[in-house]
Amino acid sequence: MANPLANLARKLGTQPWVMEASRGIIWADKKLHRWFGGKVSLVGIAGLPSLRLTTVGRKSGLPRSTNLLYFPHGADFVLTGSNWGRPRNPAWTFNLRALSEAEVAIRGRVVAVKVRELEGEEYERMWAELLRFWPGYEMERVAAGRPLPVFVLSPQ
Repeated sequence: MANPLANLARKLGTQPWVMEASRGIIWADKKLHRWFGGKVSLVGIAGLPSLRLTTVGRKSGLPRSTNLLYFPHGADFVLTGSNWGRPRNPAWTFNLRALSEAEVAIRGRVVAVKVRELEGEEYERMWAELLRFWPGYEMERVAAGRPLPVFVLSPQ
């Protein structure tokens, strides 16, 4: 049975105040991740797919991890660099562009992935799918004033 909170989360995700609450949401999500060894996240509690992306910092060379909502697309993981509607792309997008590989952890299980950023017609097709999955991306795109980058991560 599907989690009934998923539809509520999608509806809340279209409300501007959610973008304003992002710092608190991120803080709570990090705490949950640490307390439950990566097996619990706010997004997951809401019945939505979440993963922990680990990239290598393009400047530091150190591992950088962040919890993200993802769109399951076949065996692939699709990520959108919305950055909660902020004008700048999130740091992880720059790291993904610098390297074509990363790791994702889902409920504590780590998977090595190859990374590809979508462009052109392929981007437009996926964007339409993403908006059906998470309608709030359009509000975030408008607030950011930039196209939101979309990445496909395929298991190696």
